[in-house]
Amino acid sequence: MTISRAEAPGVEVWPLSRATVRIGLAVIALAGLAGGTIAHFGGSTDVAGWLWFAATLPVLIGLVVEIVTSLLRGQVGLDLVAALSMSSALAFGEPLAANVVALMYAGGQLLESYAEGRARREMTALLGRVPRTAMRHVDGRLEEVPIEALRPGDRILVRPGETVAVDGTLLSDVAALDESALTGEALPAQRRREDDVMSGTSNAGNAFDLRVGRPASESTYAQIVKLVETAQNSKAPAVRTADKLAIWFLLLTLAIAGLAWGLTGDRLRALAVLVIATPCPLILALPVALISGISKAARQGVLIKDGGALETLSRIRTAILDKTGTLTDGRARVAAIRLTEGWTEDDLLRLAASLDQASHHVIAEALVTEARRRGLPLTPPRDVVEEAGTGLAGRVGDHEVVLGGSRYVAGHSSGDPYALRDGVEGDAASVAVAVDGKLAGLIILADPLRPDAAVVLDGLRRHGIDRIVLASGDRQDVVDGVASKLAVDRAIGDLAPGDKLDLVRRESQQAATMMIGDGVNDAPALAAATLGVAMGARGSAASSQTAGIVILVDHLDRVLRAVEIAGRTRSIAIQSVAGGLVLSIIGMVVAAFGLITPVAGAMVQEAIDVAVILNALRALR
Repeated sequence: MTISRAEAPGVEVWPLSRATVRIGLAVIALAGLAGGTIAHFGGSTDVAGWLWFAATLPVLIGLVVEIVTSLLRGQVGLDLVAALSMSSALAFGEPLAANVVALMYAGGQLLESYAEGRARREMTALLGRVPRTAMRHVDGRLEEVPIEALRPGDRILVRPGETVAVDGTLLSDVAALDESALTGEALPAQRRREDDVMSGTSNAGNAFDLRVGRPASESTYAQIVKLVETAQNSKAPAVRTADKLAIWFLLLTLAIAGLAWGLTGDRLRALAVLVIATPCPLILALPVALISGISKAARQGVLIKDGGALETLSRIRTAILDKTGTLTDGRARVAAIRLTEGWTEDDLLRLAASLDQASHHVIAEALVTEARRRGLPLTPPRDVVEEAGTGLAGRVGDHEVVLGGSRYVAGHSSGDPYALRDGVEGDAASVAVAVDGKLAGLIILADPLRPDAAVVLDGLRRHGIDRIVLASGDRQDVVDGVASKLAVDRAIGDLAPGDKLDLVRRESQQAATMMIGDGVNDAPALAAATLGVAMGARGSAASSQTAGIVILVDHLDRVLRAVEIAGRTRSIAIQSVAGGLVLSIIGMVVAAFGLITPVAGAMVQEAIDVAVILNALRALR
């Protein structure tokens, strides 16, 4: 059996759908074979021959159309072997062999459609869930609008069972989200007020309200859809290499067939060689294996843009990781609150967060988020004065509140904020708070190391990555503190985006290098690396578009899973190609010695093809 890979994306060889044509040709070939066999055993050998001939002709004509279409695009495929075997069988007076080859060919195309459909199932499911409209709150009522009409700040209602159309912030108290399409997690995830909600997830509970964070065209799910379409239409380097090898395989097939005929004078031996030639390992096993690997990764919350990225991932030897948002959580969180006499944690946090509502600083956002998480009532501040990057002061209710760095607060109140910092780790930030001119406490924030960071790095080493570098724009002492908890070969801090880019280029010259990051400042480095991996759940759109692989969920362990999938997929692809080619060549040699008839050769051919395709589909498991 030979399988056509000639069709380019967007090019229709047939006026009907490919699936309809393939089913029709398979039915014609099967009906002709059955009818001819009945006629043959009924004594009507002439009728049998004509039925086999007639059933072969439509398949051969369709195959010739595909070959001509390929040649017009400058492509030479192994479909020539199938065309030669069918036409030779008809010319040599072997219509039964021609009919069997036609059935194997048409049936093989159906098998190809099934295999690729099975391999693409998870990616196709992503495309099929794209929402088109959303329910927006407008002047106390709901209106259904196209998702393109949504703007940041809009409030929308997500009904039970609906797919979330855009990225946003949860405005209801709680929501149950089915994230399985993006993360592979079977159980619904619980989200609470002010939590981030990613587009593409489904509402698995009661209806909830969402504040739109960014336009639909820039949402996580829109980017995923674009990347999936790219992945489906791409052609991996290994597949392009296989196309070149297919030409050599074609020449080898013709050489063996020609020698068999020339040395023995038996044209049926040459026909048997042509019939048993099996290009599936080259033109189908690799694409099916690579698409299977990409689809399996998508099921785990990892979007691999194309087969080339999957191949590259399997040979990475150096990993460079950003710190913030990659090895750490990426969001400042309240780790502890130290108090002076007369204050409680909730009272201090409520006043600080109320004042911080007037600030856009990332630490202000962390305090407000923590206060809302605790259910504290916040008061609108008045008379707020902010010194950028230093602190701010204002009135909250009847109190004068000052908060910021220790030096700033010490200059606006009595008390020693530095005394409350004793024992605080160097990589932790702190906010001093004074109320009515007196120091009230210190709020300590930290960007914690991901709990699975050490395990992931150890796993990367087990899978062949022998050099790991931590690269960050944070202070060197902060980077050293993180590195002391991890097994890294080098830790570099105080890096500007240009410095990080130079580092990636140097490492990439030494070995295949993977850069893992999430911020806008990481985009140039991601592009310069042998392979860029973007933490896309909360990362920037720029980094996700630049990278070859996007981690759709906020879990570092998915990087390790992607490496495991890439290595296993490559191994399966090589097994499928090598095993199939060896079996094909052995079969051709045996046929050249006259030990296999053309009809039997077609059966052997089909057995090899099925084995190769099933082995390639193992990449899904």
